[in-house]
Amino acid sequence: MSQVQHRILLVDDEPNLRKVLGALLKQLGFEVHAENDGAAALARVRAAPPGTFDVVITDLRMPNLDGMGLLKALQVHEPGLPVILLTAHGSIDSAVEAVKLGAFDYLEKPFDKDQIHQIVQKAITTRERSGPSIQPSPPPGEIADPCAAAGMVGRSPSMQAIREIVGTVAASPSTVLIAGESGTGKELVARALHLGSSRRSQPFIKVNCAAIPGGLVESELFGHERGAFTGAVSSRAGRFELADGGTLFLDEVSEIPKEIQVKLLRAIQESEFERVGGVKTLHVNVRLIAATNRNLEELIREGQFREDLYYRLNVVPIHLPALRERLEDLPFLVSHFVQRCNERLGKSVQGLTPAALAALERYPWPGNIRELENLMERMVLFASGPLVDEDDLPDAYAGEAGASAPSAAESSTRLSEPGDRQIRLPLSSLGQDLKEAVKAGSRLVEEALIREALAKTDGNVTRSARALGISRRSLQSKMKELGLRESPDEGGPKGPPPQPAS
Repeated sequence: MSQVQHRILLVDDEPNLRKVLGALLKQLGFEVHAENDGAAALARVRAAPPGTFDVVITDLRMPNLDGMGLLKALQVHEPGLPVILLTAHGSIDSAVEAVKLGAFDYLEKPFDKDQIHQIVQKAITTRERSGPSIQPSPPPGEIADPCAAAGMVGRSPSMQAIREIVGTVAASPSTVLIAGESGTGKELVARALHLGSSRRSQPFIKVNCAAIPGGLVESELFGHERGAFTGAVSSRAGRFELADGGTLFLDEVSEIPKEIQVKLLRAIQESEFERVGGVKTLHVNVRLIAATNRNLEELIREGQFREDLYYRLNVVPIHLPALRERLEDLPFLVSHFVQRCNERLGKSVQGLTPAALAALERYPWPGNIRELENLMERMVLFASGPLVDEDDLPDAYAGEAGASAPSAAESSTRLSEPGDRQIRLPLSSLGQDLKEAVKAGSRLVEEALIREALAKTDGNVTRSARALGISRRSLQSKMKELGLRESPDEGGPKGPPPQPAS
């Protein structure tokens, strides 16, 4: 199966620039669509299903609707779609201001091929992993419940305690360290702290430290001057500069190389730093929030994290419980995600049956709330009725299976039945491709993927459903629609096994 190209929407009123930059992006392996002004680009995005474009690259100055206007409109229509600004040397300040308002990054003319590839790929990776790195701030004004505004859900005692901490410290400039397993919602707590502060109308800038190559961390945080290193074709502001007046959220702070931790400590303590290759000391007013899913005290003992930096970060510690430790919140989280998925996918699922909810309460949730959110999207997407029943859940979540759920690696690399040989399949690829086909309304692709799964499992419906990431009942329903038959050992009508699509 061929790899899907990432789609870039290129917007510029200069035909020559569209031609040259478009050709360069195609050479880098991207699928390029072009428009000559912001109004046409906005109309194209609105006419396409959400998620059609992975990145928008737009000139800052254009007739009809300029780059800044397009950025603001896209933030409303499709939040999370990365927007990269094209700018000439004389308008860099405007581009930096756009980044503070929510643009992902900016490219200065003339362009450097490696720099373009790096920024565009980073935008795509950031969106796929955790959404936009810079989120638009709400309008000024006090927010009654910043935790609710940030999307935090839960009424358990542990979550009530966290809400009290947020309410107490949000307005202060104190540094906060949020600890917890992956997928527990650390970014939402950071967002709530920002929304509850007087900085709420200023930038909220997120940096995933684990996603930045070690050699680029210093430049990413503090910026660099032109010529500071190979590939530094222009001066760039770092995340500390972009967060000036607002909040900087360092996610997975434990992954910052130890040699950079000294400079980070100084920047936190003195609110000043120098760009890479620069001599001018820059002063900023930034509220820092850090998060980690690792034990920093253990890393200190191993010599991987500076003790002085830890104490500077750990001024206000907040520990987020794992989902299995707050199962009383599960019904509220399920309802929240079902409602959100209904709105996004155009569905009308009412929720889960008591049996399905009870099955989820028996599951250990190694992926925490992020895993629950992904499961609810899958259930809403493939739901054939108003309620999701226990039989609709994937095998790993249904019945007693949750008590011995497979690891993430196992569930994504193999299928197995008791007494059967293991069948290795590209499970994640099949499931993701089917999901995209359903979203796009492509019945031909959907049928081809189902036929492929059935062919690779010798027509076994249970294993095929698991490979496709849907329930056995949903697959049987789709097979009936497509005129496909179950193999005899599944209890269905006899007949030749389905043939793979050519």
